[in-house]
Amino acid sequence: MAEAFAIPKRAMAVFAHPDDVDFGCSGTLAGFIERGTHVTYCVLTSGDKGTHDPKMAPEALAEIREKEQRAAGEAIGVKDFVFLRHHDGELERSMALREEVCRAIRLHRPDLVFTNDPWSHYQIHPDHRVAGWSGLDGVIAARDHLFFPEQLGDGKLAKHRVSRVLLFGSRDPNVWFDISGTLNKKINALRSHRSQLGGRSEFPKRMRAWAKSIGATWNVPAAEAFRYIELG
Repeated sequence: MAEAFAIPKRAMAVFAHPDDVDFGCSGTLAGFIERGTHVTYCVLTSGDKGTHDPKMAPEALAEIREKEQRAAGEAIGVKDFVFLRHHDGELERSMALREEVCRAIRLHRPDLVFTNDPWSHYQIHPDHRVAGWSGLDGVIAARDHLFFPEQLGDGKLAKHRVSRVLLFGSRDPNVWFDISGTLNKKINALRSHRSQLGGRSEFPKRMRAWAKSIGATWNVPAAEAFRYIELG
């Protein structure tokens, strides 16, 4: 299926924490970018609890992780970033969050949205579940003018219909992408997250093994897998 997949002109990834996108789908995004896709990252939290260092202040960590995510995105050619800066671990599925994601979609006008699979079995991190629901809820809201009409009042934004969604972290994938040509870019993007991966010399080997295991299902050297949804 991926061999015939139409590469979008514009794509957006909606995700919970800095580094989620790099683990989940940066190999595929790098391949899209090489083919001309304009990519925007929409990061819902600052990742400000993601440390084992008792001396690290949340505010300082948030600043570090935002810089790391910019560097990671730029390593594969991401053009735009939206940082919503909610607190790590505190995301809630709400109309306020849906409005923020809807606004980002209307502003950046992606043809395709990547987000966490909120139906993923045994997904225990609450932020990951909420990110997926909010990403999908924002997609639906963005397409209809009666959702958040105040966004449209001054004419600077317009309703926008996203036609396709790719859910990463899915345990029920139905599409794959060969990332053997972009796996090094994925690993380099992940290296930007020094606050999370610093000192883990084994992680590139683990990423290669993980990508190889997914690719083996479809007889390719390395892959990422998704649940693909087409929207009417």
